[in-house]
Amino acid sequence: MTEMTDPQVIVALDFADAVQALALIEHLDPAHCRLKVGKELFTRSGPVLVEALQEKGFEVFLDLKFHDIPNTVAKACKVAADLGVWMVNVHAMGGRKMMEAAREAIASASHRPRLIAVTVLTSMGAADLTEIGLQGSPEDNVRRLARLAELAGLDGVVCSPQEVDMLRNTMGGNFQLVTPGVRPAGAALNDQTRVATPEEAIRAGASYLVIGRPITQADDPLAALGVINEGILPLLSH
Repeated sequence: MTEMTDPQVIVALDFADAVQALALIEHLDPAHCRLKVGKELFTRSGPVLVEALQEKGFEVFLDLKFHDIPNTVAKACKVAADLGVWMVNVHAMGGRKMMEAAREAIASASHRPRLIAVTVLTSMGAADLTEIGLQGSPEDNVRRLARLAELAGLDGVVCSPQEVDMLRNTMGGNFQLVTPGVRPAGAALNDQTRVATPEEAIRAGASYLVIGRPITQADDPLAALGVINEGILPLLSH
C-alpha cells in the first residue's frame, strides 16, 4: 500500500462497545487512516478507549459535537486536548462566543487538536429549519455558519458532499472540510441518501473523508481502505 503522510480517510468506529472497535482496528493500519469516535461509543467506553486507540498509533477524531454555554464547551475542549485527540468538534449554532472560547481553551495545549464545527445536521431539511426559526435554505445556513466558524478562528467544518464545492469556493484554501456521506462506487447506501464517491468528494475540495461501513463491514477492512486510498491518492497532488 502506498505510504501516506496525511491520511485523508477517517474510519468511523460506529460500534456499540469497545470490544468491537478494538477488534476492527487490528485489521487497519494507522499509517493509512485515522479513526472517529462518536457519541454512542464514547458514552459507553469513554476516554480509556480513546487512549487505547492512540496507544495503537491511531490519531482520533472525537466527534461529540459540543454545544453549550461558552465556558462549558471551552472546558470540554480543553479536556479533549489533554486527552491527546487529533480533532474535536463543536456546533456552530452555539455561536461565535462559544466557538472562540473553544479555540482559546486549546490554543496553548501541548497537543492542540484541530477544531471544527458542525453547521446544519444532514438530517435537517428546509422545513426543519423553518420550524426552529431559521430562514433560508439549508445551503444558505451552512454557508453562513461556516463563515462564522472561520471568523471565530476554527480550522474548518463538517459538511455533506453536496456542500463541499460551494464551501471550497467560499472559504479560504486552508479551511478544512470534513465530509461524511462518502461511499465507494457500488457500495450499499444503507441509511445515507446524500452521498458521493471518495474521488468525487476529493475533486470537489474535501480535506478529509469520514467512511464507516464500506470499511468496517468489509471482509478485509485493510484491503477496502487500500482501494479507497489508491483511488484518491492521485487526486491529492493536483
